[in-house]
Amino acid sequence: MNALVFPGQGSQIAGMAADVHEVSALARDLFAQADEALSACGLPAPLSSLCFEGPDDLLKQTEIAQPALLAASYVLYRVGQAKVGQFALCAGHSLGEYTALVAAGSLDFGTALRLVRRRGELMRDAAAAHPGAMAAVINLDDAVVAQLCLDAPGTVVPANYNSPGQVVVSGEPEAVAAVVAAAKAAGGRGLPLKVSGAFHSPLMASAAQAMAAELAGTDIAAANVPVIQNVTGLPTTDSEQLRTGLAQQVTGSVRWTQTVQAMAAAGVSRMVECGPGTVLTGLLKRIDPSVEGANINSLESTV
Repeated sequence: MNALVFPGQGSQIAGMAADVHEVSALARDLFAQADEALSACGLPAPLSSLCFEGPDDLLKQTEIAQPALLAASYVLYRVGQAKVGQFALCAGHSLGEYTALVAAGSLDFGTALRLVRRRGELMRDAAAAHPGAMAAVINLDDAVVAQLCLDAPGTVVPANYNSPGQVVVSGEPEAVAAVVAAAKAAGGRGLPLKVSGAFHSPLMASAAQAMAAELAGTDIAAANVPVIQNVTGLPTTDSEQLRTGLAQQVTGSVRWTQTVQAMAAAGVSRMVECGPGTVLTGLLKRIDPSVEGANINSLESTV
C-alpha cells in the first residue's frame, strides 16, 4: 500500500521542476495555470520563473516560497503519477498539506496557490508584528521537550514533532533560548533555526484568524483519498474537518511523527515524497524504517 506526501517550506530551491518543464507538455500547462492563477497577486515575477531561476533571496520569502513549493511539488507529482501508482493515504508537512489536498481532489490547484500565497503574506505580517524564533531540539523525548516549553519563561511551544528525538520549538526569542539551554542541561541539543518568525505557535494567532476567514469562503470538497491532518495526526476525508485543520495548523503543532505512524498502522509499506529535496523520506528512516521511502524530485525520478 502506498502513501503520498509533500514537503513543507524549507525544501524550495531555485531550479525546482525546471527539468520536467523542459520536456513535459503537462508540466508546462500546469505552470502556465499557476502563473495565471497568481497573475494578480503581486509577485515580483511569474511563479514559474521564480521556481526555475530564483533568486534564492526571493524564494526564501514566506509569501513566495509557499506557492512556489506547492506548484513545483504538484507538477512533479502529476508528471510522475504513473511512478507513484495508486495511493491509499496522503499528507503534507505544514504547507505540504495544501498540496496533499490538491492531489486528493479536495482543493482546486489555482485556489490552493492563491490560498498559500495569502497564507504566506499573513504569516509574514504576523512575524513582523510579533518577532519570534524557532529551534530544533535533538535527542530528547517528546514529552520532555513539551515540559521544557511549559517550564520556560514566556511563550514557546512544540511546533513540529518531526521524528523521535527531533522536535522543533517555536515562540518568543527569550523563551526559545531558555528551552535550548534547558535541553542541553537535560542531555539533549538545541539548534537555533534561521527562520523569519515563530511559525506554528501562538505568535501566529492573527494569521490563523485571518486564514480561517479565507478558508470559510473557499470551496473545499470531500477528499477522494483520506488526508492525514497535521494537527491531529489522523486521516479524514470530511471537507469541514479539512477546512478546520488548515486554519488550526497555523498556530498548531505539525504532528509528523504521528502522521507516519498512522500510515504504518494502516498498512502502508511505501511512502512517496513528491517535491524538491528528501526531507520527509529522511525523517521516515527515523520514524519507521520498515516503510520504504521513495522520492519524485527530478525528471529522472518521474520515469
